[in-house]
Amino acid sequence: MSDTQTWQKRALDLKPQSQIFIDGKFVDAASGKTFENFSPSDGHLICNVASGDTEDINRAVASAKKAYDSGVWSEMNPRDKKAIMLRWAQLLNEHREELALLEAIDTGRPIADALSVDAPNSARVIQWYGETIDKTYDEIAPAPRNALAMVTREPLGVIGAVVPWNYPMMITSWKLGPALAMGNSIVVKPAENSSLSALKMAELAIAAGLPAGVFNVVPGLGSEAGQALARHMDVAKIAFTGSGPTGRKMMQYAAESNMKQVSLELGGKSPQVVLNDCTDLETAASTIAWAIYYNAGQTCNAGSRIIVEKGVKEELFAHLHKFLESFVVGNQFDPTTQMAGLVSELQRDRVNAYLDLIGQDGEKLIFGGQKTSGKDLLIKPTLIDNVKPDSRLAQEEIFGPVLVAIDAKDEAEALQLANGTEYGLAASVWTNNVARAHKFARKLRAGTVWVNTFDMLDVITPFGGFGASGNGRDKSLHALDAYSALKTTWVDLN
Repeated sequence: MSDTQTWQKRALDLKPQSQIFIDGKFVDAASGKTFENFSPSDGHLICNVASGDTEDINRAVASAKKAYDSGVWSEMNPRDKKAIMLRWAQLLNEHREELALLEAIDTGRPIADALSVDAPNSARVIQWYGETIDKTYDEIAPAPRNALAMVTREPLGVIGAVVPWNYPMMITSWKLGPALAMGNSIVVKPAENSSLSALKMAELAIAAGLPAGVFNVVPGLGSEAGQALARHMDVAKIAFTGSGPTGRKMMQYAAESNMKQVSLELGGKSPQVVLNDCTDLETAASTIAWAIYYNAGQTCNAGSRIIVEKGVKEELFAHLHKFLESFVVGNQFDPTTQMAGLVSELQRDRVNAYLDLIGQDGEKLIFGGQKTSGKDLLIKPTLIDNVKPDSRLAQEEIFGPVLVAIDAKDEAEALQLANGTEYGLAASVWTNNVARAHKFARKLRAGTVWVNTFDMLDVITPFGGFGASGNGRDKSLHALDAYSALKTTWVDLN
């Protein structure tokens, strides 16, 4: 890996593509408007990004629909579709340093994470779904002998994908992989402050042989491009990852337009439950810390609540202190950095507002907690103890490097506290008793439950939540069902 100075120079020298991508070509927004895209790490202007609106969404959807209706992708021989997807994944791997750099300068993520996690995992998702194309079978139902009843998966048509700014490349790949594997066309609306990696992915898709119009990217404001996509009458499904309030709007837009399908992956307030028979508290502490401080807590499933059964908190906190003494916080372009700053001043100010709550209801600051201002977006890892379960700190998604600790007198109360928010995205439980782990995990209301670990994610398993964390699932073979419709064809053999 290059050194800090080399990465910084490459970031400043980078000239990313920033136009809208429609019908296999980069074009200006119909209005000619652009918005400034600043790097969160040092505030320099990366580029001016084309700002798409309703007219651009109309153009992109028309291109996607034309491609879909023509059958150029939806009816292509499965082996040929697979070959294109695999070539695309190969190109993503070959361009992983450029993709990682685009991701880092857009989001403020440490370059080491973008290079080792985001870029290769995105390529793996495209490859994995490419491999499914010629391995996914339809069904023959057990009809009477004088009939043939076939159940086939049919593509939905045009998919609209709206993705967030925290992991834009990976989450885009989670939508692209199954949607394209099923034969759909897609229009991606990236977050306005993290559009660059999606545009590069689209460029590489065309280079791999994906037909023009099958994959389009329209950067723009959510209130303009995002709403227009969700309301479009020719869009068959909206796949959205983002905040709860915006997710509710997506459902409203779908209901007010063509009743399109909507899948939502929203926020979380994931509990990390430490039961009193957990003996490896050192491993628990380091894993718990990574679960919240990775990407500065800007992760939907971040383990932002720690629920500790009576008897182990003192030792656990001692290990947390020791871990954070060696946890490297700083320059995103330093390959040794483990946590960098937040994505924007707006997000930093939002986290600061939560830090202002400390002490108002008996909370105790254990470490961190210092607010920042101006251009400084780096809030240090924070742990707050003695947090009331019904407080804002315990109930609301902070989306920053803030861990709140809640005491539980026994296992029953720990379970009640763990399930005691509107969210249900992820959870973990730490215990040495495998039977206790299974029983506890079954009762946790969460889409993913980790036992003695956290954030072990892979394309092979589904990801999504319950309650206010949304509906639907990204990743795994189950996502193929989310981007297709079952059709029954009944043939009379008499």
